[in-house]
Amino acid sequence: MARFIVRSRERSRSVTLRSCSVPDVRPPLVHIYFELYSYAAGILIGGPAEVNVNQMLESNLIMHEDFASIHLTHTRNILVWLPPGYGEQIERRYPVLYMNDGQNLIRPEDAFGGVAWAVDQTAHGLILAGEIEPIIIVGIYNTPHRVDEYTHVRAEAGKLKGHGGKAERYGQMLVDELKPFIDREYRTKPEREFTGIGGSSLGGLVSIYLGLTRPETFSRVAAISPSAWWANNQIIRDAAKLGERLPVRIWLDIGKREGPRIKHQVRALKEILLANGWTMNADLAYFEIPDARHEESAWAARFGEVLKFLYPTLPMAATQHN
Repeated sequence: MARFIVRSRERSRSVTLRSCSVPDVRPPLVHIYFELYSYAAGILIGGPAEVNVNQMLESNLIMHEDFASIHLTHTRNILVWLPPGYGEQIERRYPVLYMNDGQNLIRPEDAFGGVAWAVDQTAHGLILAGEIEPIIIVGIYNTPHRVDEYTHVRAEAGKLKGHGGKAERYGQMLVDELKPFIDREYRTKPEREFTGIGGSSLGGLVSIYLGLTRPETFSRVAAISPSAWWANNQIIRDAAKLGERLPVRIWLDIGKREGPRIKHQVRALKEILLANGWTMNADLAYFEIPDARHEESAWAARFGEVLKFLYPTLPMAATQHN
């Protein structure tokens, strides 16, 4: 099991973020210092000469348990991954990627089916190779109300009839409560041009919904196998109503083995975005991945390409996503 810092609710107190109260989950500082510097201290007093990459990755994980919101019923865990160099480059600030279904990102013991995306390993390797800029990744765990929170309209038919419609509240939690909390606790670049949101399936649906409705907050979207079918293709109709391109850089994809219906729906969403002014391979990436199914392992396999498109190190990246 991965060893990581847990910022518990012991000694918690309420703090105000704009008009919202959320728990202050900061622990005694000695716990943090011990976890972050114990490995470095071991080297200084004669520890192992080789760097243990797994240990480095684990020490860069911080769990905030039971994050509460005034907008939503359930609390949720928030897992933060810090990039290599975060502890040493104390003046540096970092872009942030918020990821839905955060329990699937790093820890197999939390992930659906025990299959995690290993985003820490993927991002770590790409950063060290100079293929992406160093970023902070924030995993937002889902709750028993996942379907409701990740969809912006109610389903009017089918097995899920009556469910859905709370994505706007979910967005309020993220923008008004979680993002200010992360910006306060970590050295982020809080501006919209450095802030992204992503996810798969319903998590991809809510990501593109929030990207299109809150471009003042998010400038980068990863819509991985998004559930464009929800509520009779409502997100496609919403995108068609835009009438113009928004300053949002979008990754959109689908696996060719996810079913013909969902493939055609995501294709239709892509065409609507192009009609609104997005440009392929500039501020829109679209892929249909051969042999890819609707599953965690398939999404994990292509997450590196997602990061390279949304957070490239090329100088032109600064202008492409605005």
